[in-house]
Amino acid sequence: MSDAIRSIVIVGGGTAGWMAAAAFSTLLDKRTKIVLVESDEIGTVGVGEATIPPLQAFNHMVGIAEDDFLAASQGSFKLGIEFVDWGAEGERYFHPFGPHGQNLRGVKFHQLYLRELKRRPLADIREWSMCGVAAELGRFARPGPRTPMPLAQIAYAYHFDASLYARLLATHAQRNGVQRIEGKIVDVAVDGETGHVRSVTLSDGRSIEGELFIDCSGFRGVLIEDKLGTGYEDWSRWLPCDRAVAVPSRLVGQPDPFTRATARGSGWQWRIPLQHRMGNGLVYSSAHLEREDAEELLLANLEAASIAEPRHLAFKAGRRRLAWNANVVSLGLSSGFLEPLESTSIHLVQSGIAKLLALFPDRSFSPVERDEYNRQMQDVFEDVRDFIILHFKATRRRDSDFWNYCRTMEIPDNLAAKLELWRSKGRIFRQGAELFDIASWVAVLLGQGIVPEEPEPAAYAADDAKVADLLDRMRANYRQTAERMPTHADFIARTCAAELVMPA
Repeated sequence: MSDAIRSIVIVGGGTAGWMAAAAFSTLLDKRTKIVLVESDEIGTVGVGEATIPPLQAFNHMVGIAEDDFLAASQGSFKLGIEFVDWGAEGERYFHPFGPHGQNLRGVKFHQLYLRELKRRPLADIREWSMCGVAAELGRFARPGPRTPMPLAQIAYAYHFDASLYARLLATHAQRNGVQRIEGKIVDVAVDGETGHVRSVTLSDGRSIEGELFIDCSGFRGVLIEDKLGTGYEDWSRWLPCDRAVAVPSRLVGQPDPFTRATARGSGWQWRIPLQHRMGNGLVYSSAHLEREDAEELLLANLEAASIAEPRHLAFKAGRRRLAWNANVVSLGLSSGFLEPLESTSIHLVQSGIAKLLALFPDRSFSPVERDEYNRQMQDVFEDVRDFIILHFKATRRRDSDFWNYCRTMEIPDNLAAKLELWRSKGRIFRQGAELFDIASWVAVLLGQGIVPEEPEPAAYAADDAKVADLLDRMRANYRQTAERMPTHADFIARTCAAELVMPA
């Protein structure tokens, strides 16, 4: 292909930059030169230490074995997220990665649950989730292609040290031929005729030319924003948290196989257990909480002593108006930021890489490919945005100005329509390739106290006694299966224990 792109310049390292480098060096024509420019003077944000299940596919795609990845990044397994005090103070629920229960003749399990809930008191729907019960008991097992039900319903992601993951990806990418150049970018040259970035200049005077540029430079967006002026779509009216403070602490006991998100008066706190430490952070609204008070609140709620100084960062929820502008594609924080409530930051990078590979341009840079990429990335961001907004909107808390704002705020039309369908007869419809499936929406909606008026009519087709017996047997089976699983700590020790503690 004579018009094929033969030089790619990735601006910025960190998780986003090295994920892109690893993917391109694995899947593109080996004649394509890939250069990654990063400065040792510029640190990475490093907030994200938790993921969602699609990262399994990415690691497999680039050839990184799961156990090697977890050992190198001090990682642990994640079956879902426990939410504390979100619907109201004193309440908690679990968002599992796997499904709830099993459908009956085409009727969704949650509809059967809603039907039975009108007849008698029921335990939390978590009791009908393989991931939910295993997480509660601190158990984990990795399902295989021939794993029987209900263990086959286990779905999982990871907790890990993001800086160590980036280091692993960098080793992998450089082994594939990626050239790393250390240096700080001080200038960007743009072709006056095409408007495309032609080269970047480093502080030592070196000029690095490329045909396709990948902007992984963080919030600033050195290429996509500073040079091309792409613009930013501000979503802070729906996602008012705009600050975070993070600190690691010592691990007490064994690592839980789930993330915990605890609502606070002006935001929420994360708890992410790795093999050798706990990741902690507070995401908050600066309009409702001062920086010093946020740090004090976080430190006061740690389970053990901190092992580093707290790190602060500022952000604005939203996305770049164009993820791909001219010959620059933005990934990671340079493309936008949605707070880490559902651990989607790394997935958005992964999704951007996958869609770029599917729509990879040649040197003509067809507007058709660019426009389709931008449309798809807009859909991905808005899909994730609406699911995160749901957690804040669906609160009954009245204890602070922050929660009063969230509870009463206007929400996007698509989310409002979803809520109305749910409130009527418990219906959830997925549009296109939405990231979060029905079980995810059901977990949050029921977990935060939004119970439909009625289940759908089809839920009443089966005999009352049959449905009751089915739910009781199913619940018992989940618990019995979980009790036979190894503990999370034992599974890690057998398969992917980190051999030494590396600095974060």
